[in-house]
Amino acid sequence: MATMTIARAINEGLRASLANDPKTLLMGEDIGELGGVYRVTDGLKKDFGAMRVVDSPLAESGIIGTAIGLALRGYRPICEIQFDGFVFPGFNQITTQLAKLRTRSDGMLSAPVVIRIPYGGGIGSVEHHSESPEALFAHTAGLRIITPSNPQDAYWMIQQAVSCEDPVIVFEPKRRYWLKGEVDTGAPVGDPFTAHVLRRGTDATVVAYGPLVPVALAAAAAAEEDGRSVEVIDLRSISPIDFDTVTESVTRTGRLIVAHEAPTFGGIGGEIAARISERAFLFLEAPVIRVGGFHMPYPVARVEEQYLPDIDRILEALDRAFAY
Repeated sequence: MATMTIARAINEGLRASLANDPKTLLMGEDIGELGGVYRVTDGLKKDFGAMRVVDSPLAESGIIGTAIGLALRGYRPICEIQFDGFVFPGFNQITTQLAKLRTRSDGMLSAPVVIRIPYGGGIGSVEHHSESPEALFAHTAGLRIITPSNPQDAYWMIQQAVSCEDPVIVFEPKRRYWLKGEVDTGAPVGDPFTAHVLRRGTDATVVAYGPLVPVALAAAAAAEEDGRSVEVIDLRSISPIDFDTVTESVTRTGRLIVAHEAPTFGGIGGEIAARISERAFLFLEAPVIRVGGFHMPYPVARVEEQYLPDIDRILEALDRAFAY
């Protein structure tokens, strides 16, 4: 066991992937000499060389397009998009090319490309640096999307993404890069596309992922002081979604809150709410309630705290659920 931050855990996971397979390589803006703007790739160019840790031009479409070509030649490229809002010049390559290759070739071709995207707010930055675009990619069939919320998951999930034969987008919660936790480097966390129940409860279920998982756990602890037993599920995978774990929980607790930083309008929470309403309608004691960001461009740092969902907004949602 070792204590690591999420950033360090991803770095060690990338290091393990590079060491295990000579056809694995990294590419992205400022990831080599600088080690990335968050220093997640720090030291990797020194240890593996400039041919395998490539400082690319400022061209996201070129990064993704090059990665697709490399994957078709037997490599396993890992792309870093420097900030979430910078991914959109590469959106066409991801959704119309990368996601479709296996189906287009009737299974003859695979594209084992990993795209790392630091996402979410909480760092005092502005639009294009604090976005949560996961729902835009989840709507595209052919992509797998995961997001770790703790160092243990971060260490293993990045390696599992690299070994996957399908393209995987790893959304990394940037405001949690410095969150510390224990990492067992000898024990994988299992299937990265399944949810984990982090806290057992009997009265309500809160589902969250990525940066909002610590907030959900804190809200559950606060609710316990009021005599409410709240179960917390870390979704971990956004595509596919582990509806079985969520359904099982809701059939026991009768109430569901879905929380994410992205706006509630058109967000992942709406899909979860609809699916659980179909699967567990007769077990629900209240409507599924969503907690998320507002449907607006990301605000300036001065009012960022008012935009981001916090403990109080989750507790308010629980109050609404218990009022039925």
